[in-house]
Parts: sequence; C-alpha cells; structure tokens
Amino acid sequence: MARARDESSPLFAGNAAGTLRLILYLALAMVLMVLDQRNGWLWRVRYAASAVIEPMYRLAGLPSAGIRTLTVAFADRQRLTGQNQRLREDLLLANAKLNRMAAVAEQNQRLKQLLDTQHSLDLNVQLARVIGVDLGAYRYRLTLDVGARDGVKPGQPVIDAHGVMGQVKDVLPTTSVVMLVTDPEHALPVVIERSGLRTIAYGSRDGDQLTLPNIPRAADVRVGDHLLTSGLGGRFPPGFPVGDVTAVTPSATGMFLVAQARPAADINRSEDVLLLHDQAEPDGPPALPTPVGPPRDLAPAPGTPSAMPARVVGTPAAGVPR
Repeated sequence: MARARDESSPLFAGNAAGTLRLILYLALAMVLMVLDQRNGWLWRVRYAASAVIEPMYRLAGLPSAGIRTLTVAFADRQRLTGQNQRLREDLLLANAKLNRMAAVAEQNQRLKQLLDTQHSLDLNVQLARVIGVDLGAYRYRLTLDVGARDGVKPGQPVIDAHGVMGQVKDVLPTTSVVMLVTDPEHALPVVIERSGLRTIAYGSRDGDQLTLPNIPRAADVRVGDHLLTSGLGGRFPPGFPVGDVTAVTPSATGMFLVAQARPAADINRSEDVLLLHDQAEPDGPPALPTPVGPPRDLAPAPGTPSAMPARVVGTPAAGVPR
C-alpha cells in the first residue's frame, strides 16, 4: 500500500526529497504571482496562448454551431413557406372577391338597363334569369327560371335591354325554354327603319346572325340599316330593335337580294331577360259616343212648328179628299 501511494503521488512522498520538491513548487508559485501582479508577464503569456488556442475552440464548436444554424434555417424556411402559402391564398381570395365584385357591378348595370327599358316603354314585363344554354347542332335556345307557375305562356316575346332575343317555345312548371331569334327554326317579321320595307328575318345555322333572304332587287337596303319588329302576326309588338344589316348580296338565283344582320340583343352574354305580357285592356264596356246635334241653347222651343211631331206618311184620314 505504501509503495502504491508513493507511485501515485510522489509529490507528497514521506521522504526528504518530496518535501524539498514541495517547497520549491510553492516558492516558484509565489514568485510567479508576484511577477504577474507587478509586471503582467503572465497576462501576455495568456494572451499569446489564447491566440493560439482560440482556433481550436472554434473548430471544436463548429459541429454544434452548424447544427444550430441548420435548425434556425430550417425553422425560418418553414415559417417563410407557411407565410408564402397564406399570402398566396389571401391573394387568390382577394382576386376572387374582386372578380365577383366586377361581375356583380356588371350584373347591376344590366339590371338597371332592363329597368330603364321597362320604365321608358311602360311595358307589362316579367324579369327572368337565364339558368341554362342549349347551343347544340343548329339549335340555339335558353332556359329561364320561370315557368307555368309564374304565368309564362308559349309564344311570349323575350327581350333584353338592347333588343329582341326570341320567344318562349316550351313551358314547364318552374322553367321555360326560349327559342332565340338566331335559331334556324325562328322567323320574325321586321321592318327596315330607314326605308319602311317589310320582310322576314330568319335565324341562321351558325347561330350568331340573322338572314333576310327574300328582298326585292329594287328595294333600298344598305349596310347599317336598323331592323325593327313590324308588329305583323300579332306576337311581337312593333318598334323593338332586332338587328343591324351587315351585308347585302344577290341571291344564288339572282332574283332577290340576301341581307345578313347582326342581332341587337346580347344573345351570348345576357343573364337577365324580360318576358313581355299582353298589355292590360280597359275594364267595362266602351264609352258611348257623344250625340251629335245643335247646342242646347239653340234648340227650338216646345210648341213651335219645328218642334211639332212630323206627320206619318201613310193612308189619308176619313173625309179627306184624295
């Protein structure tokens, strides 16, 4: 045990050499403390040693610093990614709201135009909304959100704020189908506003224009002429805009002129339309005509010859010679 203690801590060995060594170490320590206190030599040593050892400290701390930097960068990336996603969603929502507001403003403008049309013409109309579009092969029709329960009848004219759109073809309990003026099966009596020429406007196969095929060659028809409803047939009231002539060409036989017209109504864009109802007629019997005769103050007084009753022409009285 004594030998093990001597080998493990020779500084505190029990012999004279160990004691002398301890005294030398203590003296050296005291000398170093005095010199460091008065001259600062050890501070310079420590400064130089720190300059040498500091890179080793930095190198030893690189793994932890790198992990901490990666953690912060990953957290910042996640935060920035989430903020970017939220900003993108907010932008999409704002654009959707803006587009919706623009659509609502446009719809309000169209409704205002329809209301102005009703007030300016003093018509008995019914507002309806387009809920379906049927643009099949040679078939151009709309579906409205009103039907027989709302008083809709087949043959009712349909207009928008700009002109005639068509007429009701089929009526269901809650919906109705409108045949557009551009449908090939539709025909509409029209009159050219400038010249007063009456003719028939038919739909076309392409569905975006009207055709006037039977115009006499001597008729005065020009590009830009306005077409109005003529009132013939009793279905469409006269005076409603139908379209504008866009082209006038001779027919294939050369006997007539064929005109093409662009519809006045916004057939491809209208979302709200008006259904025309029959105008109300006055109730009761018609007023009696005012009797024709002389004024009351110029009428003959009773008893005057002109006021006596006229003699009835017939068989003479008895005793009166013939």
